[in-house]
Amino acid sequence: MNRALWATQVLLALVFLGAGLSKLAMPMDELAETSGLPGLFMRFIGLAEALGGLGLVLPGLLRIRPGLTFLAAAGLLVIMAGAVVVTIADGQPAAAPLPLATGALLAFVLYGRWWRLASPAAAPLPLVETAFAAMPPQSLGEAYRAIWERRLDRLDEYLGELQRPRPNGATG
Repeated sequence: MNRALWATQVLLALVFLGAGLSKLAMPMDELAETSGLPGLFMRFIGLAEALGGLGLVLPGLLRIRPGLTFLAAAGLLVIMAGAVVVTIADGQPAAAPLPLATGALLAFVLYGRWWRLASPAAAPLPLVETAFAAMPPQSLGEAYRAIWERRLDRLDEYLGELQRPRPNGATG
């Protein structure tokens, strides 16, 4: 399933990067005339599509905040739902299956990647752990081992302090 998700994400990223960049490159009056929507709004949609396309693949490739893939897919799915509605409202129901199929592929990515958002690994990492995230797996294992060894040493020190005899009248 992971390979199918990656293939779908890459395909969608290429589609949305192409669509978004073309909307950003096209003159605003031509963009408004072609779409029937305000040019500035279409520019915004183009920017959202381009950034969403990057968001589908970069978090997983860089292994930084992989939960963002889910959010990028969710945002693009909202755009595709709007595209279906606008296409039908413009009197072109025959063209609606294209954004609908794109939305279905985005729903597949959402389904496959939803757990990344809810997992502890997707939660914001402390600064030290963020620095470790860029290390190769061998170094990462060694770094975590060193952290746990320090934590266990501190725990041993604390337990040793608790077991020391206290002078009469001293508490806790």
